[in-house]
Amino acid sequence: MQPCHNCQSVIDEYTLDKRLDGLRELTVDDFNLCADCVTVVDDACVTCGGAVYVPESATKPPHYCPACRADLLAGGHDPGWRSDVVSD
Repeated sequence: MQPCHNCQSVIDEYTLDKRLDGLRELTVDDFNLCADCVTVVDDACVTCGGAVYVPESATKPPHYCPACRADLLAGGHDPGWRSDVVSD
């Protein structure tokens, strides 16, 4: 078991995997944070409608989930985490 990079508590993999369930193709192995330090917002991705992971330093949730951003990066375009035009 690894410590959380944010609070140094031991990462409970079962709890974190449950929190990450809405994020496509991501598991606890993709994070070094515990469930208490992870914020997941359901239905926030502007591309697929899935959940997004909100970094602790962010003031607003990203517009793209990690999987959709990875798809865009694979296509040769880095959109960042927020789109230019979003209907809020």
